[in-house]
Amino acid sequence: MQEIYVSTDVETDGPIPGPHSMLSFGSAAYLADKTLIDTFTANLKTLPLANGDPKTMDWWLSQPEAWTATRTALQEPVAAMSSYLSWLKSLPGKPVFVGYPAGFDFLFIYWYLIRFTGESPFSFSALDIKSYAMAILKSEYRQTVKRNMPKRWFDSLPHTHVALDDAIEQGALFCNMLAENLKQ
Repeated sequence: MQEIYVSTDVETDGPIPGPHSMLSFGSAAYLADKTLIDTFTANLKTLPLANGDPKTMDWWLSQPEAWTATRTALQEPVAAMSSYLSWLKSLPGKPVFVGYPAGFDFLFIYWYLIRFTGESPFSFSALDIKSYAMAILKSEYRQTVKRNMPKRWFDSLPHTHVALDDAIEQGALFCNMLAENLKQ
């Protein structure tokens, strides 16, 4: 069964799920050849008893368009995650979570999937774009930042802090890296 690279970005009101909420998420499902198969996005109602982190909420004040995008067409988390699980299962291959940074985005997606559906098609693992770049570039982790990555890896796609836009952008970046690495 082929792998489907599910580039995912989350927008949250704090650093961890539970005390804070995932506001929005977007996933872009790619084949290794950078064919975009499908996308999924949802805006979620906040968790009961959760509160926005003051530092995160200050950051949101500087991003009014992105904030507004997260607060429209809100869904209950159980409905959104159930739909997402069905979408993941409908993909024509084995889903592989891809994130930048995977440690943050996967934390929220995994927590919400387990909490609201009881399962995760991603299992316990996620592919981190920055770590993959470190391996390709043979560089130190802290030196592996976007400004130090080859420009040829980046398509002309927006990074808007709207979850689906960022998932598409990051997925294209990963596929460009993957193609170059597989040619070597």
